[in-house]
Amino acid sequence: MTKLRAPLSSSEAVPAPLRRMRLVATGLLVAMAAIFLLARAFDHLHPALGYVRAFAEAAMVGGLADWFAVTALFRHPLHLPIPHTAIIPRNKDRIASTLAQFLRDNFLTPKVVARRMQRLDIAAAAGRWLANPVHGDGRIGRGASRLAADFLESLDQERLGGMAKGAIAARLRAIDIAPLLGQALGAAIAKDRHLPLLDGMTRWAARALDANEHLIREMVHSRAGSIMRWTGLDETLANKIIEGLEKLLVEMNEDPGHPLRLKAEEGLERLAYDLQHKPELRERVEAFKLEMLENQAFQRWIDGLWETSRAALLRLARDPGKALGGKMGETLRQFGVTLQEDRKLADTINRFARRSAVGAATDYGDGIVRLVSDTIKGWDAQTITGRLENAVGRDLQYIRINGTLVGGLVGVLIHTVDTLL
Repeated sequence: MTKLRAPLSSSEAVPAPLRRMRLVATGLLVAMAAIFLLARAFDHLHPALGYVRAFAEAAMVGGLADWFAVTALFRHPLHLPIPHTAIIPRNKDRIASTLAQFLRDNFLTPKVVARRMQRLDIAAAAGRWLANPVHGDGRIGRGASRLAADFLESLDQERLGGMAKGAIAARLRAIDIAPLLGQALGAAIAKDRHLPLLDGMTRWAARALDANEHLIREMVHSRAGSIMRWTGLDETLANKIIEGLEKLLVEMNEDPGHPLRLKAEEGLERLAYDLQHKPELRERVEAFKLEMLENQAFQRWIDGLWETSRAALLRLARDPGKALGGKMGETLRQFGVTLQEDRKLADTINRFARRSAVGAATDYGDGIVRLVSDTIKGWDAQTITGRLENAVGRDLQYIRINGTLVGGLVGVLIHTVDTLL
């Protein structure tokens, strides 16, 4: 696989503090060398200079040893191919695999994600922000809004819209709608919520009768015999039929205990039961649903639903303050208050968030691990060396400084023991 040089970023550029620490560590080593040369040249003048020479000599050894050790991690010292140097560049593929596996085993396992999510009260945090968004961190809100808007606008709208509309249609196809309709109708009947429906049906029937009286008269006239038409009895019969139907509809509308109204209620109850338990009716409803989904008018409705939703999301992302005003904002604020006060609802949302996170770790954990591993393996030696060295930072140079000073102290100790013996 071709190793690519990743673009230079601010994380790869050597930070100024790190450059200063390198100069300090190197300068200290050069100073020890200069002190050693001076002390060696003049140590015959005074016995104390022997201690200075021992300190400087051991400090040089310690500083050089730690410089070699630090440098050997990332590159060949003095560009010499010494064995077991440039450890990180030589083993970067193994490091990438190990790091990715460490990430997988310690951060992306369902058990770890579930334990971490158990400590988070997402519902309460969301409730506090929704209930009083103006007191939140404005920078976070503005940044999140810009990010969301840029993200929505950068996506391929045709492809995204197709995915969204496809998901809606797939979800509708997967729903067994007949039992849901039966349960909804049964629940409405149990709480007398079907009564406005019956009232509306009788009023609609009365208006339909009034608008189509001429059809009843024509039907009676065409079916009546010549004698009835000659005597005008057909007109009288038609009037009686119309008056009787009008009276029946008025009585049904005014009398909750009217026999036909009770029959209608009985029919609704039977329909609610059949929708849930009769396979043949459920099949007919399912066939009607699929036919509706294939209808072009329904497809245009889904298209409009997606465009409306996308436009609303963009308005919300571009101007959350304005979007959170009015009825929508009031609804969201009330929902935020409810999230803080209703622990049962909050627990449900937290449980859903926890399950979603655990599911994401289960489904996409391996993909994230491969992304990390393949990305690091794709870097060249210079890239991974620069990034890891900058990540560790000044501590590497402190190792050199400490090695120089500790080496010097050990040298003084050894010289003291040698002098005393």
